[in-house]
Formats: sequence, C-alpha cells, structure tokens
Amino acid sequence: MSTSESLDVPVPPCAPRSAGDRPVLVSGVRSDAHTWNLVFLQLLIEELGHEVVNLGPCVPEEVLISETLQLRPALVVISSVNGHGYQDGLHLIRRLRADERLVNVPVVIGGKLGITGGESESHLEDLLSAGFDAVFDDGAEGVLSFRRFVGSITAGAAS
Repeated sequence: MSTSESLDVPVPPCAPRSAGDRPVLVSGVRSDAHTWNLVFLQLLIEELGHEVVNLGPCVPEEVLISETLQLRPALVVISSVNGHGYQDGLHLIRRLRADERLVNVPVVIGGKLGITGGESESHLEDLLSAGFDAVFDDGAEGVLSFRRFVGSITAGAAS
C-alpha cells in the first residue's frame, strides 16, 4: 500500500482499469433527487478500478441516452432511493433499448425500486424482461451482488 503524504492515510492500490478504459456511467432516475446513493456508487465503482462519469440526480432520459451514445460506457448504473425506480426504470430501459446502437450496452438498476420496499419477483422480472442486465435490491446482499457484477465487467474485458 502507498501512503498519502499529506494525511498519512493508507491508500489501497487501484485495481486494473477495464473494458478498454471505457467509463462506467452512473445516474439517478428522472424523479429521484437523492445524491448520496450516486456518490456511494461512484466511490465503490472507482474503488473497483473504473473511471466513473456521474450524471447526478433527476437525469432526463434524453440526457442519459445522449451521454450513453457519446461515452460508449462499459456499464450504465441506474440508482433510485425514492421508491420510483421500478416505474422510472421500466420507462427508461425501454427508451434506451429502442435505440439499436444501445442494445448491447450493459445496464443495471438498483436501490429502492418500489415504495413498499422488497419488491416482488414479478417486478424484478419485469425490469429484466424490459432490458436491464441485472437488478439489485437495496440490502447488503444487493451490494455484494453488485460488486461481483462490476468485477465480471473487469474480468470480461481482460479475457
């Protein structure tokens, strides 16, 4: 481990960059004004060795689609904590997948996807069927599964 000279804080070595050094795009859904979840995801993904472009909260679908086309990210991560991730996510992924240039871009969603929490299997299946590559709940297992998924992006790029 190296050490930050100004703070004497151990700094872990960075994991190797992946997916041809294409960034990971992080975004909130159009109705979600929360930012803490997006900052957490950015830090986690950077810790895993990826460059992150964080579009922030309340991102209009047109902006997300435009940025995805321009950046050609290794992964798009959609996060929601306001409980409208299911509804907003379905609309977003259908629009994104309607553009033939984006059908092969990996896109995942996670967080609090419904207002009741612990969404039903049918809600999760709806999101997957609509075009998300993975859906992660907002519990501890969801974070672990998300880390494994991001790691698979790294491993897939290396092979």
